[in-house]
Amino acid sequence: MIRIEDLATRPELRGPALQLGFVGGEFLGQGLTAGLASSKRIAARWPEFFLVLLDDEVPVARAAAIPVAFPTAERTELPDHGWDGALVWAAEDHLDGREPTTLVALEAYVAEAARGQGIAAQALVELKNRARRAGLSQLVVPVRPTGKPSLESIVDYLGRGTDPWLRSHERLGAEFRKVAPFAMTVTGTLAQWEEWTGVRLEDGHTVVPGGIAPVLASTEQDLGVYVEPNVWYEHPL
Repeated sequence: MIRIEDLATRPELRGPALQLGFVGGEFLGQGLTAGLASSKRIAARWPEFFLVLLDDEVPVARAAAIPVAFPTAERTELPDHGWDGALVWAAEDHLDGREPTTLVALEAYVAEAARGQGIAAQALVELKNRARRAGLSQLVVPVRPTGKPSLESIVDYLGRGTDPWLRSHERLGAEFRKVAPFAMTVTGTLAQWEEWTGVRLEDGHTVVPGGIAPVLASTEQDLGVYVEPNVWYEHPL
């Protein structure tokens, strides 16, 4: 029996929840918004939206979301920068004292041994419940298409309709809104990329472990850039 807690009432669960692991490669934690997205900051500011799912008191999954103001006069569409863009919006709203209207789910991570049991769906349903109780109008998610081959375009991949995580959202009633072509961006020197991935980059495109897009590198500029697409879905409340 899965029970869902949050860090507002069970702050001691943060450490065990984070020890479950992370999606993708280590390099995803090196992006410009990684500091904003740190679990410590999100847990401190919005602990009621940081969920931990327990099976017999053992954490098996976590989910985190942030509230933002959307839509507004300036924000008529979900951001092309997806995950990164949502974090910037949340920071802007916090600084400006703007009231949020929408909940953005940043992640729903399930421990490998607990996958295939519908636990991620339970987390998403609970986030929808939390959004309702907070008086928000919608739950949106910049979904990472986890099955996408690195060198395939997002348009071609979506056309196949085979991604398991996207289909999970659709089964819960989520509706496609748009592609976020620059959802996560990570830049680094060639030495940094080798440290993060164990791969020595050459000029052009290189596939790295944990990526769903290639790294574009220039040896002349000593620079590697990873730009990952995600897909915005809305879960009606």
